[in-house]
Amino acid sequence: MEKLRLGVNIDHVATVRNARGSVWPDPLRAALLAEAAGADGITAHLREDRRHIRDSDMEALRAGIGIPLNFECAATEEMASIALRLKPHAVCLVPERREERTTEGGLDVAGDQARLTRYIAPLREAGCRVSMFIGHDPRQIEASARIGAAVVELHTGHYSDLHAEGRMDEAQAELAALRQGAALAHSLGLEVHAGHGLTYENVAPIAAIPELRELNIGHFLIGEAIFMGLGSAIEEMRRRMDMARG
Repeated sequence: MEKLRLGVNIDHVATVRNARGSVWPDPLRAALLAEAAGADGITAHLREDRRHIRDSDMEALRAGIGIPLNFECAATEEMASIALRLKPHAVCLVPERREERTTEGGLDVAGDQARLTRYIAPLREAGCRVSMFIGHDPRQIEASARIGAAVVELHTGHYSDLHAEGRMDEAQAELAALRQGAALAHSLGLEVHAGHGLTYENVAPIAAIPELRELNIGHFLIGEAIFMGLGSAIEEMRRRMDMARG
């Protein structure tokens, strides 16, 4: 199988910084450490409420890193304007609710198809690879292909939660559905990524899905960095991903 890319999400470096209202720790520094440790890309989610990543972080990341930047955002006009100005490598559209702690599910592409078709057109024209963060529902995958997205990122949060709770039969059923979704997306010409809630303990079965080309992992790696350093945490995740592909 083709080697699986690792995108490192550095949102929660900004969470720690913002907890003190300080300039430390610096998300750009974390991104550069991730790059040195072998990350293939950097992901950052600029939320509408700016709870972690800020506009200045996106500008610093765009100018400062030497690997692709994946700009996660809601499908709003404000975010489209920022993305068109920065022109990151990729723009991943995600659902967003102010009251949620983290992204709780996938985007409803099928229910918002006409608007999203219009929304992503200028991003595509600007050279950004547009990704839809969705569940494994075939309707959402097929709608993502119809609107012209280049990529779908499958939400692995439910699988990760089931795995963590020890509900292994249900986790295996969710894994099977993710496999089917990845195969369908690939058959429709979409590049397939996955992410949300992945850890050392649950990543191997996801990484072994042959159609996947990239995993995006953040919160767990930033947490592990407290104990073992960011570089070592990323290197260990890379090792486990590579073993699963082998």
